[in-house]
Amino acid sequence: MSRDILIAPSILASDFSKLGQEVRDVAEAGADWIHLDVMDGHFVPNITFGPDIIKSLRAHSDKIFDTHLMIEPCDPYLEAFAKAGSDIITVHAEATKHLDRSLQAIRNLGKKAGVSLNPHTPESVLEYVLDRLDLILIMTVNPGFGGQKFIHAMVEKTRKVKDMIGDRPIDIEIDGGVTPETAPLVTAAGANVLVAGSAVFKGGTIDSYGANIAAIRKAAQEA
Repeated sequence: MSRDILIAPSILASDFSKLGQEVRDVAEAGADWIHLDVMDGHFVPNITFGPDIIKSLRAHSDKIFDTHLMIEPCDPYLEAFAKAGSDIITVHAEATKHLDRSLQAIRNLGKKAGVSLNPHTPESVLEYVLDRLDLILIMTVNPGFGGQKFIHAMVEKTRKVKDMIGDRPIDIEIDGGVTPETAPLVTAAGANVLVAGSAVFKGGTIDSYGANIAAIRKAAQEA
């Protein structure tokens, strides 16, 4: 089943001094989703923001809020992120002892459930939770920092995940090092949602955001 290519700018790369305006600008510039990278300084070596920031941003856009939890433990915080306005909540397979339970909890909160895999994690961990999933996020860099170099071995991993999914209506999202050069590699392998931070927010103006999003989308669609 063919799925539309969606661009999900990561606000991690935006200007935090005007975060609400940045969300409005990137939405107007053509973003399909808003990607929210939540880091705890424990599961990953960085700290970003929590549910209160997401709640404050919710009024600035009606776009899908795609919340990527890079936190451990994750289960105690799922309800807070759901109440803050997240539409999709993605947890890391490596950050929960009971992945099936975590995914059930997200869906019971009325949200779409996603799972993310770090580069070293084999796709086989997904085998018995596929029917719990709305989204699979494949990290194409090691999580924790923006601006890293794309790990090319993850293209084959994306292809394997696509084969595992079969005809299930699951989005495959790529996060890390997405540019007009790397986007066609992963979309050709089966991905349909592209997270981009610095590649979208470079330039610092709504016009540059629009041009950057359009360039990534065009490259991805030509794969």
